Amino acid sequence: MTHDFPAAEAAAILVERRIKGIQAGRLPETCRPQNIEQALAVQAAVAGRWCELMDDSIGGWKCLQPPADDKVIVGSIFTRTIDSVPPVSLWAKTTAEGERARIEPELAFFFGQDLPPRAEPYTPDEVDAAIARTHMALELINSRYADPASCEFPEMLADGLVNQGLFIGPQVDSAQARAASSFTITMTCANGEVIERQGQHPNTHPRAPLYWLAEFLRSRGQGIVAGQAVITGSYAGVIEVPLNTDVQIDYAGLGSMHVSFSAKQAV
Repeated sequence: MTHDFPAAEAAAILVERRIKGIQAGRLPETCRPQNIEQALAVQAAVAGRWCELMDDSIGGWKCLQPPADDKVIVGSIFTRTIDSVPPVSLWAKTTAEGERARIEPELAFFFGQDLPPRAEPYTPDEVDAAIARTHMALELINSRYADPASCEFPEMLADGLVNQGLFIGPQVDSAQARAASSFTITMTCANGEVIERQGQHPNTHPRAPLYWLAEFLRSRGQGIVAGQAVITGSYAGVIEVPLNTDVQIDYAGLGSMHVSFSAKQAV
């Protein structure tokens, strides 16, 4: 049951941390979600409060087909946190090597048509037909918890699964992207650092989570809105790259992009 769960109390804490770049302890036990439904109630309250305070909207979604243990992998991405022009300002991670940007290489599917709530399920063909274009993308990673490893999954889900934003790169061929289950990812930094990963989509088929998301949102009386971008899973997990340095990122066979990152400063 969620009707008596104080989702708004949890949301107020998480939104303040998002705005100020705060990482702190677990939510108070009085408003700490214990299950998926409570977590989704907090996530929805976070979206409502953020959009009201920041005059913002939901510009996209992150999702993955749910794993066998019944976890739900979904989170809204806010329009103000989506960027396509470097340098990209973000909350950075302090490491022994200095401040680093934490990113995940993804593909972003942009919808050209609404998929509004309705009684009957959406077919994969209908979802495909609503996609307007596909882009290289980077999910920007940051948690609102100081020690995410100490948190239970519902707490992470409530906080949007460590998303702090999205960088949109160049458009790529949609047919190639649809079939891109794996490719080599090379990040060449202007400071001489080179990072290479063998990218593999966690669900093999990069559009498979889109079909799940359309059904998940429809079943909850929501929908996908034209103009929104959806990312469907990292090809290489979290990668840390230096700040204030040009980074060329190549997806072998798909395309390349240039990006740089700068650190936001806490107010």
